[in-house]
Order: sequence, then structure tokens, then C-alpha cells
Amino acid sequence: MPLRIIQGSSRELEDADINVIIDVIRAFTVAHYAFIGGVRGIMLAGTVAEAFRLKERYPSHLLAGEIQGLPIPGFELDNSPARLQRFDLNGKYLIQKTTNGVAAALNALNADHVFVTGFTNAKTTAEFIKRNFMKGEDVKVQLIASHPSGDDDLACAEYMAGILQGEGGISSDRTIERIRGSEAAAKFYDAGKPEFLEEDITLCAREYATGFVMKVSNERQAPVVQKVPAGT
Repeated sequence: MPLRIIQGSSRELEDADINVIIDVIRAFTVAHYAFIGGVRGIMLAGTVAEAFRLKERYPSHLLAGEIQGLPIPGFELDNSPARLQRFDLNGKYLIQKTTNGVAAALNALNADHVFVTGFTNAKTTAEFIKRNFMKGEDVKVQLIASHPSGDDDLACAEYMAGILQGEGGISSDRTIERIRGSEAAAKFYDAGKPEFLEEDITLCAREYATGFVMKVSNERQAPVVQKVPAGT
């Protein structure tokens, strides 16, 4: 099985059968918890201006995201999985704009199947892909660690690669160690930066089997992340 791990959100990608975009801290961890909370779909916006244009078209949708980790003025939600859980999201749609994860997803639409994940849903996603697409065929898979230098996304990609290939990956415990010890996580332990919650890292660095994967469909207005049962 041809499998590549690619790091960075702005890379030009070769065509592939499957692209998996990984953002552990925090975009697609937020997306996972949003679906757990009852969100029906997540529209992906490449810029703040595009997010606001989508909001004008769909005023009931909630804006969620960050710029360099910080909240965006005028957005209802930031990029914190801990703060997200304070909101009633049942039946809602989100419009998400983030620095790395969303940007990487928008640059990775040139595949037959596109999935997004954080570590929380990485095992479920890898097992779903292996079960449904790896049946002796020469399937080309690209795992995109969206942070250009972050070890959190890279560790998650290596963990998923081991599941997909059946060998050569790293353990779940080692992946968690690398997420917690990554440069991206450091500011969440800094008491001088109260905008970054240590609880976010706790939520990002756990496996949470919830029985679904997050697949991107390229809709007319914007790409949309949708919840797909992992048993199919």
C-alpha cells in the first residue's frame, strides 16, 4: 500500500485515493467533540472573510476557529474543545476557520476520499479506512500532519500509519507522550497565557471511540465535514 506522511498545511499534494488531514491541537479535536455534542455538519472556510460570507448566507450557523491560536472577533466559538462543551450544539452547523487544520484540508481535496481527525478519533479513522478500502488493492493514502513543524500531528500520523500498515507504527501511549510534550502543547501549560487551557491538552491527548469518522464532502458553497458511522 503506497502511504506517505506529509507535514504542513500549504503543501501541494499529489492526487491520491485517500487523504487524511490531522490536526490534534486543536481543530479536528474540536470537530470530533462538536459532532459528539450533536453538530450536524461543519463547513470549512479558508479565510475569515469567507467565514463571514458563509455566516451571512447561513445566519443560524456558528462561527468557530482561531488565528494563531487566539479567538477571532465576531466568532461565537474559539478553537478550544473544553470551552466548546459549554455550548448547546445539538442540531447546529459550524463554520470553521483555523490556521493549520482547515487550511490543510482545503489543500487536500484532490482525493477520492478525504477524512479529518485529531488523536481522539485517529484509531477509529485508521481502522475504518483499513477495513473499507485496504482489500488487496494498490490504494494510495496520504496522511497530512497539518502543523508545519509540530510533533503532535506527526506523532498521530505515525500512529495511524502503523495501524494501516499493520506494523512499524508507534504505540498509543508514546503518541500521547509526544502530543503532551510537543511545542504546540507548551503554551497550554503556561500560567501566564490563560487564554490557552491545560484542559484542552487533556481532551486532545486521549482516545475516544465514538463509532464514527469525519469525512469531507466538496459541496457547492464550501467543503463540509460530515459524520459517517464507522461501521459502514
